[in-house]
Amino acid sequence: MAMSFAGANMETFLFRTSRVYPQMGISFRPTRNRIRVLERRVVLNPRCEIRSDSLVQKEKIESMASSLSALEQLKTSAGDRYTKERSSIVVIGLSVHTAPVEMREKLAVPEAEWPRAIGELCGLNHIEEAAVLSTCNRMEIYVVALSAHRGILEVKEWMAKTSGIPVSELQQHLFMLHNNDATQHLFEVSAGLDSLVLGEGQILAQVKQVVKIGQGVVGFGRNISGLFKHAITVGKRVRTETNIASGAVSVSSAAVELALMKLPKSGSPSARMLVIGAGKMGKLVIKHLVAKGCNKMVVVNRSEERVAAIREELKGVEIIYKPMSEMLSCAAEADVIFTSTASETPLLLKEHVEDLPPVSSEIGGLRLFLDISVPRNVGSCVSSAKSARVYNVDDLKEVVEANKEDRHRKAMEAQAIIGEESKQFEAWRDSLETVPTIKKLRSYAERIRLSEIEKCFSKLGDDLPKKTRKAVDDLSRGILNKLLHGPMQHLRCDGSDSRTLNETLENMHALNRMFSLETEIAVFEQKLRAKTEQSQK
Repeated sequence: MAMSFAGANMETFLFRTSRVYPQMGISFRPTRNRIRVLERRVVLNPRCEIRSDSLVQKEKIESMASSLSALEQLKTSAGDRYTKERSSIVVIGLSVHTAPVEMREKLAVPEAEWPRAIGELCGLNHIEEAAVLSTCNRMEIYVVALSAHRGILEVKEWMAKTSGIPVSELQQHLFMLHNNDATQHLFEVSAGLDSLVLGEGQILAQVKQVVKIGQGVVGFGRNISGLFKHAITVGKRVRTETNIASGAVSVSSAAVELALMKLPKSGSPSARMLVIGAGKMGKLVIKHLVAKGCNKMVVVNRSEERVAAIREELKGVEIIYKPMSEMLSCAAEADVIFTSTASETPLLLKEHVEDLPPVSSEIGGLRLFLDISVPRNVGSCVSSAKSARVYNVDDLKEVVEANKEDRHRKAMEAQAIIGEESKQFEAWRDSLETVPTIKKLRSYAERIRLSEIEKCFSKLGDDLPKKTRKAVDDLSRGILNKLLHGPMQHLRCDGSDSRTLNETLENMHALNRMFSLETEIAVFEQKLRAKTEQSQK
């Protein structure tokens, strides 16, 4: 299969080894019919021609067309599509399943930069809302696009500009999903089904972080916010009802397991451990080392506060704090080094490692580096050092194969839950389509009610008792609510009845026409105007 975007062929790929995601279909159609003008000329002689009225009219039309503003041209060419098709939810990204760490680290966006990235993405012509999910295993951008096709092109160009990687090279590793497929993908991510370590729990915390950071950020709008909040609910439900996380290992624990697999059995108890970074990942590394019987280690971190808190939590374990300035001297005395900092540049290079003293032959004669950071803390050049062995997050697959069959059974149960939750989310999003019409219809009816009430009160006189006024007001409200109940019910599409979205939208368009609400057109014209004005600045 091949996926076509603007004439450029893009090969589809296996998003996961057990599943091929459907390709996105993009269709093109003419935006308007051409105006055909019949010309008639009256010939007086071969050298003199008089233009007919139809020809003059044609020139006027062409002149008017050429003077249209950029906004009017945009509305003419795209307004028909935008008023008939709602915006699409699209996810564009790469993960441990589709791209090596060398590619992922170039595209990684630190948490502190997520608001800036959202702002830049929403500044693109066809993007309304956006969110960034960037972890050691994935970098995914979720957007609500006025046009899925154009939005995808703009996001890919943004990714290329941000990373310095040409779009042609990026496309080999990117996956793109929209609407139901995008929703299901995020739900699977939140549930731990798409993780390198099936069922791991840290990704759910990272999805929560997207919502926490997105709150108050312009561009983290209702659709995207609702999507991620629903994903959190799905992640919790899957872990509660399937117990998929039981026995599952995290990236940190897999790194510890891998280190112990690579050490000689006789040397494991005496191996000297160094952990660089005491954040969430580093703390988990420390806990898993303790669980494996390691009661002494050195922890290098920028500040001592986090290390002190970990020491307080893990009483009975000797945790020695050292500042970052002593990192190399600590590395010289370590046999196994775990790195998990947020540094965007490598902390350890080949020249640093080659200057370190050799490790004991009991340990195998090689210093082990377990780098679980993205971007990597250990430079790729270190791999060529004869005295070292370097492992990164892509090397953890050897560990996670164990006990995978049982977790796959639980994953099947999780997929059933995700299917239910996807339908609920789509029903919620479908209901948003008619909200403006519901509000405008009620407002229209309320204006009529108030106008008639005023006429009634003016005829009855100023000395009308308050009790009577209230009774008349309550009566009019009751009549209005009963009259609106039927139309309102036919504007709701929450999945609780057999009514389809198409039927609901037909009802919405009918009410728009009958009461001259023009809700949907006005909304989209407003979006187009804002985008055009923004692009002209």
